Amino acid sequence: MPAMMREEAIPKEKVILDKNYPVFVIDTIGVTNVYQKLHWHDVLEINYIKSGTGYYMINGQKYEFQQGDILLINSNDLHCAYESKDLVMTVITFDPTWFVRNLRFDSELLSPFREVGKCFTNLIDREHPSMDKLRSILMELQQEHEQERRSYGSIVYSLLLRFLAIVNRECRVDGALQQEPSISEQQLEKMRQVIMTMELNYAYSWTLEELASLVYLSPSRFSEIFKRAVGMPPLLYLIHIRLEQAVAMLEGGGMKVTDIALECGFRSLTNFNRLFKKHVGMTPKASRKQPSLNQ
Repeated sequence: MPAMMREEAIPKEKVILDKNYPVFVIDTIGVTNVYQKLHWHDVLEINYIKSGTGYYMINGQKYEFQQGDILLINSNDLHCAYESKDLVMTVITFDPTWFVRNLRFDSELLSPFREVGKCFTNLIDREHPSMDKLRSILMELQQEHEQERRSYGSIVYSLLLRFLAIVNRECRVDGALQQEPSISEQQLEKMRQVIMTMELNYAYSWTLEELASLVYLSPSRFSEIFKRAVGMPPLLYLIHIRLEQAVAMLEGGGMKVTDIALECGFRSLTNFNRLFKKHVGMTPKASRKQPSLNQ
């Protein structure tokens, strides 16, 4: 059995942003395999759901979202997203140090991220009276970012600053959020360790019992905690990891489909083709003709 990695289980992703303009805005259609993996990063993130439905798993909590919703994701939030239907969302990532000067006279500016679970939730209440105002700010911010007209950086900065200030002032729920997390930090750390081991040894023929033994849990208890943390059973998550590797190999174009299937841990080409079509939405041969499934 492959050894479990004992250091930081899932390394924090380093997102490279322009030092003078440390913000990135993009529309994503659906959810690629990359974002279905449990991950965290060193930037703050705002998601605006333009259409469709889906759900996020954030620190073991499930948040179902729909058109018009806004989610806030802190730099320490372990999260992954899944599409239910026709999902299009605007993803805004930014470096919190961009606002370090504003923190001198408004120390609470980033509280919507720092106080998640205490005074704020990752999913802003969709019935809140400030939602139309917040949506309008995000749409204007994206327009300024994309058009790049004169002084657009200053306007994007001011719009993001206004968004944060309004959320902090109007969406705070003092003393009302005392809910216990569905999964403890210790349990979450164990799942991180298992996931990292799976990603490092994705071709190994893992059994549920072997994965559970990595963190000294019974298979049933492990499966329960894993599903609460990630949103799917462990062996299904392993299939997603293998398929992500297969997509990358297919895009490389140098290997036969049969060899890729075996390299990624699938026992037969038939099984590989069936699972690939089910989860990726096309056959392996068809995906090879696509420019990139992760763009």
